Amino acid sequence: MPAIDRRLLKRYFITGLLIWVPLAITAWVLSLIVRTMDQSLLLLPEAMRPEQVLGVYIPGLGALMSLLVVLLTGLVTANIIGQKLVRFWEGVLARIPVVKSIYYSVKQVSDTLFSGNGEAFRKVLLVRYPHPEAWSVAFQTGSPPREVAQHSGDEMVSVFIPTAPSPVNGFFFFVRKRDTVELDINVDEALKYIVSMGVVAPSMRNPNLLGQARSE
Repeated sequence: MPAIDRRLLKRYFITGLLIWVPLAITAWVLSLIVRTMDQSLLLLPEAMRPEQVLGVYIPGLGALMSLLVVLLTGLVTANIIGQKLVRFWEGVLARIPVVKSIYYSVKQVSDTLFSGNGEAFRKVLLVRYPHPEAWSVAFQTGSPPREVAQHSGDEMVSVFIPTAPSPVNGFFFFVRKRDTVELDINVDEALKYIVSMGVVAPSMRNPNLLGQARSE
């Protein structure tokens, strides 16, 4: 086979991979999420489970039920009676030593992440890591506590530096604010950039910021 044909076949094969790999991974992730959320059906009595009632397993019913429960929970707790029930429930959990520590730690993190008022994961920064001659993409998670700030001598920020291609893992640091560069991109674009290991470049609205980072 001529060399040019092999090159064409290789190009077609890679083009096909670029089409199918994202589709396959997307389908796999969605399937994993649906199967995981379908486990909520196990909370129902066995006689009331869809497999027993309908005689067939229908993917997604558990996910639908989970979303419905979350929506109804938000609807119920939006009024005064619901808020009293939540406070009562949290008061019960506060009396259980180990459960109290876990629950309130997770609650504090979730309140910070899902609240629209906080500054956690609102800014994308460039920070010097892992050595002074390198830059890494980081997310500002807030300001350090007073105990940390009083020993620094400079204005500090707390940052999370995710690893690629899995941004759920990473490193947490306190860095001097003057040593960071704020990027004019949103968190979604930064996450795509990290997951793709730099292949999918974000559309920077102010490209001069990268020039500023290079000059420092």
